Amino acid sequence: MIGSDPLPSWNEGSTKKSILEFVRGVTTAGGPSFVKPEERIAVFDNDGTLWSEQPFYFQVAFVFDRLKAMAPEHPEWKDNPLYTAVLAGDMKAVAAGGVKGLLEVAMVTHAGMNTEEFAKIAADWMKSAKHPKFACCYTDVIFQPMLELLAYLRANLFKTFIVSGGGVEFIRVFAEKVYGIPPEQVIGSCIETKFEIVDGVPVLTRLPALNFMDDTVGKPVGINRHIGRRPIAAFGNSDGDLQMLQWTTAGKGSRFALLVHHTDAVREYAYDVSPFGKLDVALTEAAAKGWTVVDMKNDWNRVFAFDAVE
Repeated sequence: MIGSDPLPSWNEGSTKKSILEFVRGVTTAGGPSFVKPEERIAVFDNDGTLWSEQPFYFQVAFVFDRLKAMAPEHPEWKDNPLYTAVLAGDMKAVAAGGVKGLLEVAMVTHAGMNTEEFAKIAADWMKSAKHPKFACCYTDVIFQPMLELLAYLRANLFKTFIVSGGGVEFIRVFAEKVYGIPPEQVIGSCIETKFEIVDGVPVLTRLPALNFMDDTVGKPVGINRHIGRRPIAAFGNSDGDLQMLQWTTAGKGSRFALLVHHTDAVREYAYDVSPFGKLDVALTEAAAKGWTVVDMKNDWNRVFAFDAVE
């Protein structure tokens, strides 16, 4: 156990109580809800669940910065309306291109290098890029209550995984340092790679083609493929996490599902429907099935580590 209160950034109330009671139940040997340690699997979405996702997904910010950095070498991009919208900072036009447009930009900026080169580029960006609202590194815009929850679960012999629609190799750059989640416990979307020998050195080269999209119906598929066990707890914040929560809670025995509802316009953002994060169908299902819903404004006394405790 971590101190007298394992979740100090969570206000007392039904939300915090539901977490503590679930963990107590599955870890009490001999109890009716006991779950063996090897089966204590908890899966977490990343964007909007562990860190913020506004005003756009943080990997989208990385993609846009990469496109701008690469643009001088590609004068032909001036003839592509999507690329010119990115370069001009026209987020409305970019959003109109939808997921297909974002994937197109991601492919052109993420491919054509080996995996080690990509990891270095992403790590360097993480050290220098600043969030537009909070003016700090993106890895500082992490939800302190969720960090406490991750630590609390691990202290109770849970194995914690990230299951994200974001790029798996992008998240692996910072997940262990920031969340305490090692790279082998990160599941995400990925592009094609190929093995080749370059100048006598074996490398994995990233190709401009999508291999797997780890979102919506892809999340349970990715969990089954990568972990091989059905989780007993799942944490998300959007309709993109619905199928992961459905699949997790459909298993036998004690199960737990939680949605983070962004309701705090002052300390973070308040939204249900956004081009970057939509909570609609999942919120309705949470009410029908008794899943836990975090009201960020009321359930958290601190959102980020840099916030003053209320």
